[in-house]
Formats: sequence, structure tokens, C-alpha cells
Amino acid sequence: MTMPRQRGLTEQAADAAIDSACRLLRLPSIRNEFSDIADRAIKDQMTYRGFLAELLMAECDDRARRRSERRIKAAGFPREKSLRSFDFDANPNIDPATIHTLASCEWIKKSQPLCLIGDSGTGKSHMLIALGTEAAMKGYRVRYTLATKLVNELVEAADEKQLNKTIARYGRVDLLCIDELGYMELDRHGAELLFQVLTEREEKNSVAIASNESFGGWTKTFTDPRLCAAIVDRLTFNGTIIETGTNSYRLASTRARAEEPVKAS
Repeated sequence: MTMPRQRGLTEQAADAAIDSACRLLRLPSIRNEFSDIADRAIKDQMTYRGFLAELLMAECDDRARRRSERRIKAAGFPREKSLRSFDFDANPNIDPATIHTLASCEWIKKSQPLCLIGDSGTGKSHMLIALGTEAAMKGYRVRYTLATKLVNELVEAADEKQLNKTIARYGRVDLLCIDELGYMELDRHGAELLFQVLTEREEKNSVAIASNESFGGWTKTFTDPRLCAAIVDRLTFNGTIIETGTNSYRLASTRARAEEPVKAS
């Protein structure tokens, strides 16, 4: 398809031609913003090259934003969490410098693991989701799942003769975030299937986990001591371990809110 080209177009005809061309070339950001950018170019006396650069950068920026949004959605996070919204003052066990270093995603680039260990309400899941979101925004493929949900999916896949396909799918993502590891006991079969996923990813792609149990307590989840030791080894080798402590931030916040009316009265 070719578009008729004319010299001396009126402003209205030029706008229509630009709109049609942007639709044909699939440039939605330029189509939406060219009028405002053109007005700004006149006001700022931009050169033709400067004006063209502004248009193209607007399209590139919007495409990058949409790619990030797609990766975040594909990760399957249960809720939005960010590093900016985390209250480091409320949990001095978590070092801001360490977290911001992790936010650079070098550990993912090096296929290293991350373990967040601590009691409920200490910020483990917040950190897991926030760091996973940072990774997705930086272009990494991320997948979030609950430990029990992952194991159930693996068991069903094994029953349906789809285990290798499912393990390969989890093996392809750059960062696998496993939340609530240690909350429920896993039978030997489920633990072995989880071990297969970790083995598939070992030193090839990163795994980040959040657990309310210290490593010494993982024998409650993985009842086979040798299997438990092998899983701990894969989740800690060359990795980062962050202990978020025992004082619940959520419980403290709830108590503080409950006391506010009393103080006010």
C-alpha cells in the first residue's frame, strides 16, 4: 500500500496524513503525541533533526514502558510492591544498601540465588515482589509463584505426562520467585519435583525464595534430610541471604493504628 504524497498540505491535511502513516507503521505514541511535540518544537525553535529525535524517542520510551508492563503482568505477582514503598526504618534488620545493590540485578545476570528468611510480617514477600518487579523492568523474564502452588502444578504435570515440559518452562525464566516456602510440609514426591526445578535452574538462572523458617527448620518441609540438604545447597551457593527478623511490621502497624483513637481521646 502506498500513500499519496502532496506538497503544500494544509495543517488539517498534514495531521490526517501523519495519523494515517502512524497507523500504517504502527507508531501509536507518535500518533498520539506528534501534535504536542510539534507545538513544543515551534515554541522552542527546534531544528528538524531535534524535532524528529523527540518524536522517535517518545515512541521508544513508550514501547519500553509497555514491554515492562507486559513482563510485570507475565510474572504473575499477586499485588504491586515497590522498593520505594518499603519502610526500612520499620525493619532495621534489612540493610537498604544491600537491597539497592540487589535492585541493580547483577545477581540475576550472574544466575545467583537469593533467600529472604524471617517471620511473618517482616517484609519478605514485599521484598520478593519488589525485587522481582525491578528485574522485570530491567528486561528480565520473571515468574512468581507460591511454593505449594508450584509443587501442585508439578504433581499434576507428572500425572499428565507433561512434567518435562513444565520444568523446562520454569527453567527458561531469568528469575523464579518462590514465596511461602516452609509454610507447609511437602511429601517426598512433591519435594523431589521441586528439587528437579531447582536443579534445572542451578547456575543457569536465578531463584529467589521467601521463607518463614530458618534453614535448620526446613526439615519440617522437606522431611528427607538428604534432600533437604541438597535443596538448601542449591538455594544458597554463591547467593545472598537476608534475615528479616522476628518482629512483625504488620502487627506493629495494626497496634499503632488501634492506639491512635485512645491517644486522641
